[in-house]
Amino acid sequence: MTEPPKEPVKYVDANVYLPYHYVAGDFRAIYLNGLREGKILGSKDSKTGKIFVPPILNSPESFAPCEEIVQLDDRGTVTTFCVVNIPVIGRDLEIPYVAASVALDGAAISIFALIQKCKADEVRMGMRVEAVWKPAAERTGDHTDIQYFRPTGEPDAPRESYINRL
Repeated sequence: MTEPPKEPVKYVDANVYLPYHYVAGDFRAIYLNGLREGKILGSKDSKTGKIFVPPILNSPESFAPCEEIVQLDDRGTVTTFCVVNIPVIGRDLEIPYVAASVALDGAAISIFALIQKCKADEVRMGMRVEAVWKPAAERTGDHTDIQYFRPTGEPDAPRESYINRL
């Protein structure tokens, strides 16, 4: 048997390969299949009527079932954002870029999105944006089917319309 090292190990420099298989579950599969078809799907809280995206089984607020699947518009409002100035391994994005929370029209909560086709310093809370999809033949049923969101040119949404959908 090998004795433990006398000095504590402070770091290990090695490549780690972690193959895994993800099983989406029924609601997540519905959502991912919707993305493949160019649709953003959510589920409706049977008690409050709030729509959650991606779809969930039960509301975290009312605990009521959210069994009704609804299609959302692929437009929304930037609720929060950050300007990223650090390159990300595996992403070919020009620095700086903007990562934002976007409250889709009709949704109770925001989704995480990349904002493109404008300068980073032009992005603001309340900015109206729309999804830019991959061509239908290239979609695979994952989040990259939406390439990014871009400004619509519409007037900014009033703060009251998105402040509770962060």
